[in-house]
Amino acid sequence: MNQIKKYAGMIWILTAIITYSILLKTAWMQINAKPTTDTIVQWSIFAIIFLPIAIGLILFGWLALKGDYDHLPVSGEETQDQV
Repeated sequence: MNQIKKYAGMIWILTAIITYSILLKTAWMQINAKPTTDTIVQWSIFAIIFLPIAIGLILFGWLALKGDYDHLPVSGEETQDQV
């Protein structure tokens, strides 16, 4: 199961990078096709809003690759801080 989590981590990282690259490429092509203020603002907003989502996917994938999700709590007692 832990190996599946690591593969899923790679998939999350690749998905974030590929989708953001496609978004930027599409934005660039649309802005070049019709360089008006409306188009520039619209695609800039798309890129700015999706950037934290892509960063979150990369971070989530990195943590999965690192093995931070190898042991997940199964009961409420495991979630409490140990003093």
